Amino acid sequence: MSEPITAFQRVRLSQVDAHYGGNLVAGARLLELLGDVATELCIRSDGDEGLFAGYSSVEFLAPAYAGDFVEARGEITRVGNSAREMRFEVACYARPRPDVSDSAADVLEESTILARASGTCVVKSDRQRN
Repeated sequence: MSEPITAFQRVRLSQVDAHYGGNLVAGARLLELLGDVATELCIRSDGDEGLFAGYSSVEFLAPAYAGDFVEARGEITRVGNSAREMRFEVACYARPRPDVSDSAADVLEESTILARASGTCVVKSDRQRN
């Protein structure tokens, strides 16, 4: 069996991402990150961006805040003729420490899972190059 196709993206959520009081980041921002990971998975798998057909499940498990350092990761779990089923996770691995200073942050001993999702992308057969 071949190695699974995986991808990840690390970003720091900014003040621009804060959508609600208390610097809370909307779950839609996390889904945007997962869409970018899905695009990379399709490129790695097929040499084409493909199209995201939809999510079959989405769970928001913990709040995300402006300043959080997060990793969005995914893998292809099933390959059909044109459909690529995927599973995703977004985890916070570092948080700011404004109580220490305005530039302090701590890497967390254990990442906090913020969201999990699964979905399907479609890469038309005439666009598949790999």
